[in-house]
Amino acid sequence: MTSLSLSNVKKHFGRVEVIRGVDLSVDDGEFVVFVGPSGCGKSTLLRMISGLEDISAGVLRIGDRIVNEVPPARRGVAMVFQSYALYPHLNVRDNMGFGLKVRKVPVDERARRVGEAARTLKLESLLDRLPRELSGGQRQRVAIGRAIVGNPEVFLFDEPLSNLDAELRVHMRSEIASLHKRLGSTMIYVTHDQIEAMTLADKIVVLRDGLVEQVGTPRELYERPDNLFVAQFIGSPKMNILPIGSVAGALPAHPYRASHVGMRPEDLELTDPGSGLVSGRVLLSEYTGASSLLHVELPDGEVFLVAYDSQLIDADTTVGLTIAPDRLHFFDVAGRRAN
Repeated sequence: MTSLSLSNVKKHFGRVEVIRGVDLSVDDGEFVVFVGPSGCGKSTLLRMISGLEDISAGVLRIGDRIVNEVPPARRGVAMVFQSYALYPHLNVRDNMGFGLKVRKVPVDERARRVGEAARTLKLESLLDRLPRELSGGQRQRVAIGRAIVGNPEVFLFDEPLSNLDAELRVHMRSEIASLHKRLGSTMIYVTHDQIEAMTLADKIVVLRDGLVEQVGTPRELYERPDNLFVAQFIGSPKMNILPIGSVAGALPAHPYRASHVGMRPEDLELTDPGSGLVSGRVLLSEYTGASSLLHVELPDGEVFLVAYDSQLIDADTTVGLTIAPDRLHFFDVAGRRAN
């Protein structure tokens, strides 16, 4: 295991600055997830750590070494890509051991490492199959096995589950979490899916426009988002936001500098019209099995989302919405947390 740190790391392509000064520390054995919208720089940052992209400015350390100029093969990292990138003419055993063969690792040692990785990933019965004979989840496990056999200090995952269907993504999330627990290795994982981030990470790094918006545990980001962007990015469905002025008369005491108030859909409760914080008309009720998601139109035209775990409510029904005061999130005019 090893730690990793970035100090004021930047990346530009010509005059376009993609990573605009990132400071980050990753502890030994930590599972860190980079998350953010498309184009925020998360994959670029991962490629800079791997050595596949040059660092324009700043310092990258892996363990005790500054590795800015160290070639990818000597950084002690292994990367698992979105595409499986398996050789179609090689079986699972040879795909997993190919990198070791290139590095002239002895045959016996290659066989031992491939065997250990196959047992870890439950691939022993598939070692003689070709990639075309495997499911998507099996191919992704082979790609992960290829990374494991190199005994890297740091594992890097670049959206490895995005090509899988919904059921397989859920299964592979648990596989990767179990793998991290077994290996105890430092892992950095990129995804645009905040559910993956919440379920896998020890620590989440939320990125936007090449900058870090917040770093913290999943619980910290969910319960105390630093700003409006994180508040609405983390959590599914996203947090409802209203200007303070539209509900000021119904609110308990709030920070004087607050300009917006946030309410998570699962914290809102239904009450009689006119008796809650706000009232509105149900536009749509989406039944999901365990619960329903109500779309409620407020008098000013704003639509609130409400997670509701009881019977369906008909469209055009008027409802009141209330919330416990300690579940309110306040933000100032700049969008920063104010409570």
